[in-house]
Amino acid sequence: MKIVCYGVRDTEKPFFENINSKFGYELVLIKELLTHENIETAKGCQAVMLRANCVTDKINLDKFKEYGVEYVLTRTVGTNHIDINYAKELGFKMARVPFYSPNAVGELAVALGTGLMRNTFYMAEQMRKKNFRADDFMFAQEIRNSVVGIIGTGRIGVTVAQAFKGMGAKVLGYDPYPNKANESILEYVTLDELLKQSDMVSLHTPYIPNQNFEMVNKEFLSKMKKGSVLVNAARGELINHKDLLDAIKSNHLKGAALDTLQNETEIFYKTFGESSLPKGVYADMYELYPRIIFTPHIGSYTDEAVTNMIEISLENLKEFIETGECKNTF
Repeated sequence: MKIVCYGVRDTEKPFFENINSKFGYELVLIKELLTHENIETAKGCQAVMLRANCVTDKINLDKFKEYGVEYVLTRTVGTNHIDINYAKELGFKMARVPFYSPNAVGELAVALGTGLMRNTFYMAEQMRKKNFRADDFMFAQEIRNSVVGIIGTGRIGVTVAQAFKGMGAKVLGYDPYPNKANESILEYVTLDELLKQSDMVSLHTPYIPNQNFEMVNKEFLSKMKKGSVLVNAARGELINHKDLLDAIKSNHLKGAALDTLQNETEIFYKTFGESSLPKGVYADMYELYPRIIFTPHIGSYTDEAVTNMIEISLENLKEFIETGECKNTF
């Protein structure tokens, strides 16, 4: 079985090779994400393995079919990069990774949130300017005297909640489906109450089209506590970034850290040097650094998460081959 795997960074290659030693597939490792321009790399392969932001639209799905691809695997939890309905029409067998190390994304959210609350990004920028004076913006409220709000209390959200509770913070949670087992870590409240009280709000909810697109909008932001910070290590589609920019420029919010953006491939995984960012709102956000931090959808970029994603993806293929079915199909 020959598999072409897209978006494989150099640091990930040894993981692919070591994990595949117990499966014995023929792997073709492509550093670039799947695009319309490199689709021919799938020729001669029976399976493809995608990652977030791989272009898997009608054009590329038709090409897969033409090339004889049977299996479309994604080493991600989300599947919004795939035209699922059309892929099903073409008869592809598809599977995803239902979860991976929650610590991977959770640790990044904690690092970003703590960095904003303790102003470490700002202080690092001052150091870069050779300015070592203490100023008023460096003054911080200790995390143990703060309230942290977690929206979405699945594995990742609870991991973040545990970390901040361990630092002494009061942790609030909002979830349409609250889990009583989490009540020793956080207190479930209404969304409005969470926004009103929280010094930091961290998003850990999946993006569900037609339900929570741009849930973080002008109304949502107006309900957040003045001087609070927002962290998004979930999905870019959850935020109206123009409204978020306005909330920070007006000083209603202190700052935001964003590991995901809408249409993020226009910016992420590229370098711009002295050129402006191509999307206006993000170019304006960039000018507010270090109050606004972008990280390039890097939450799952850890040893444990990469191991989980590769292993489960290869196991999904094995299950398809041996039984014709897969528990992680979508």
